[in-house]
Amino acid sequence: FFSGGMLELRSVAANSFASSDFDSLVVVSADVEQLSEGFDFSEDVARLLKVDEDATDSVNLLVVEEKKASGGRLVVSPTGKLNRDYDDVRRVGEAAAAGVKRAKKAGSTKILIFLHALPTSDEFAHSAEVALLGVTQELYAPLQARETSEKELETVTLVGLILDDENAKERVNIVSALEAGRRVARDVGFPDPERMAPAKIAEYLEETFKDSGVKFSAVGPEEMKTEYPLALSVGRASLAVPRHHPRIVRLEWKGEGEAEETLLFSGKGVVYDTGGADIKISGNMPGMSRDKCGAANIAGFIKTVSLLKPKNLHVIAELGFVRNSCGADSYVADEVITGHSGARVLVINTDAEGRLVMGDCLSHMRERALRDKLPNPRLMTCGTLTGHAVRSVGTYTIAMDNGPARKANITTRIVEGGDSYGEIIERSFVRRDDFKANKGKNDSHDVLNLGTPTPAGSRGHQFAAAFLTVASGLDKHGNDSEEPLCYT
Repeated sequence: FFSGGMLELRSVAANSFASSDFDSLVVVSADVEQLSEGFDFSEDVARLLKVDEDATDSVNLLVVEEKKASGGRLVVSPTGKLNRDYDDVRRVGEAAAAGVKRAKKAGSTKILIFLHALPTSDEFAHSAEVALLGVTQELYAPLQARETSEKELETVTLVGLILDDENAKERVNIVSALEAGRRVARDVGFPDPERMAPAKIAEYLEETFKDSGVKFSAVGPEEMKTEYPLALSVGRASLAVPRHHPRIVRLEWKGEGEAEETLLFSGKGVVYDTGGADIKISGNMPGMSRDKCGAANIAGFIKTVSLLKPKNLHVIAELGFVRNSCGADSYVADEVITGHSGARVLVINTDAEGRLVMGDCLSHMRERALRDKLPNPRLMTCGTLTGHAVRSVGTYTIAMDNGPARKANITTRIVEGGDSYGEIIERSFVRRDDFKANKGKNDSHDVLNLGTPTPAGSRGHQFAAAFLTVASGLDKHGNDSEEPLCYT
């Protein structure tokens, strides 16, 4: 596999520190002082330690003989301590990224990495993978930069990792597939709202999944009138501008053999969020082009799945790419909109739009799971949904389960899997208070798109999860149902 662009990832045999295939060696070390003995370049490291007291904490480039290190460039990148209560495998990825950044700055284009003196505990079992993912993140150049720059930005073409492991090649291939997916996610999620308007995203994804085994289709405004009324309401003001018209992108991949588990995703792809009629103020609009990253990440995940080709797995996704514009035809507070599920939504605030976009897609996933009797269906929404999540846990992801998903330990599995790769995910819970806050206040509607108190209050992200449960019809498929469905 290749991680995208021209970058190749390769596993390299042990003790290949001076391989001619590379032009620099980056040593990621948890104990730099140990490097002063036992290696061909130890004398050079010892000299560095003698003259620089900061050498155990900072990245350093040493010029050495080419017989000691590839290309005569030796970069030493310390991880810092890894045995404190709050240390985790992310430090390995960060050190690898810092070392490769220095090597690239020195002119290296083929970089060899050696991991040294890292812990062998379970928490660090995937240090090699995390190191490579940190490196590929560092070397990535944004799509618009690649398209508009007059010079080549992604100059590193080969990254090797020294691994004394019988599964080395497989581990590197997994990272390559992961990075290919992350590259798709960044390419969709990062660009400005014109470069990645809904129709252009659909074009990019159609090209991305060509000949991949992934089924692709896209739905425009006309079909959305009946099938995605909540999502279309969010995009209503954008209909005055043809290039801003919304799209629902449908992706489906099915692995070899009879499916034993089905993953069904609904993704928030708000390409630009002005807040709508409840417009964002006080400088809070910059960055809203990245309100599509939930949907972008799902597309990236499916790209990775299409490369790894796990057997007995079925993956289905509906991604709502909509622009929440402000105009004469904006949807507004006090409107009651009936969603795909039949739930009547009273709009309280037009800046709580992502849950409307995902609500219809999630309802389609619910309907598909039941109609086709899909094996072990796991329904999930993914989105940059609430500022309250950031206020609660900072930049980390939050995962929440409904009753059936909690019984199946879905969030537990996600958290544990994330921890092992340095992708930290916090756990949260949806409570009865959250459903009460969203409940309709009279017979004209069933659910509010924004509960009270507002997301600036105490339980903003939990309110959103409760809303999605009701608006999609999944409230009828909890632990008390004859047809329970896992939803995270």
